[in-house]
Amino acid sequence: MPDLPIVLPHGDCKKLIVYRKSDAIYQGTAVFCQRFLPKFGDRTVDQMMQAARSCKQNIVEGSSAAGTSKETEIKLTNVARASLDELYEDYEDFLKKNGLSRWTATDQRYIAARRLAIEKPDWEYWQPIFQSRVAEVVCNLQLTLIRQTQSLLSGMIRRQEADFRKFGGVRERMHAARTAARGENWDKGVYSRLAAAENVGELLRRAAEIKRGVDAAVQGIRRRKGWA
Repeated sequence: MPDLPIVLPHGDCKKLIVYRKSDAIYQGTAVFCQRFLPKFGDRTVDQMMQAARSCKQNIVEGSSAAGTSKETEIKLTNVARASLDELYEDYEDFLKKNGLSRWTATDQRYIAARRLAIEKPDWEYWQPIFQSRVAEVVCNLQLTLIRQTQSLLSGMIRRQEADFRKFGGVRERMHAARTAARGENWDKGVYSRLAAAENVGELLRRAAEIKRGVDAAVQGIRRRKGWA
C-alpha cells in the first residue's frame, strides 16, 4: 500500500467494448424513437433516451472518478447497469404492445444477432441496419445488445469491488502515504538517538528503552485489531 499512488490510473474508457456498445445502444435508441414512436405526446421517448444516455454517461463518469474514489466508480457503474434494466423493459413493452415477437434463444435470428453483437460493438456497423429494418428487428437487436452490455457491466462491477478490497479508497491511500512518511522520519529519529550514545553501555540502554516502547506499541496494536 505505501508504494501505491494516491490517485490511481483512470479515464480513457471510450476504447472499452462496454462503452462502445453503450454508445451503439444510445444512438440506436435515438433512431428507434425517431422512426417508431410518436414525436409528441409520448413520455416513453424521453424515458428511453434518458435511460440510454444515463448508461453511457455513467460509464464515463465512473471511469473519471476511478482514480480517487472506487466507491463512486462502483456506484456509477451500478447506475449504468440499472439504466439498461429500465431500457430493456421499454423495448420488451413495445414488442408486447404492438404484437411483435421476441426472438427466443433457439431462433436463428437471435443466434446471428448475438454473434454479430459480440463481433461488432460499434455504432458505425449498426447504423444502416437500425435505419432500414422493421421495428421488430430493431427491438430484438437492441435487446441483444443491452443484454451483452449488462453482462459486461456486471463483470466491471465485480472487478471494481475486487480493486476496492485490494487498494481501498483515496482516504486509506492518503493515510498509508502519511504513515509511511512518518515511519521514515521515525526511523531516522531512532538512529539519531542511538548514534548520540557516548559509550556502549548508554547505547545498549537506549536500545532497550526503544525496544520496550516498540513492544508496548505492538501489544496495543494487537489488542485493537483483536490479535492478542
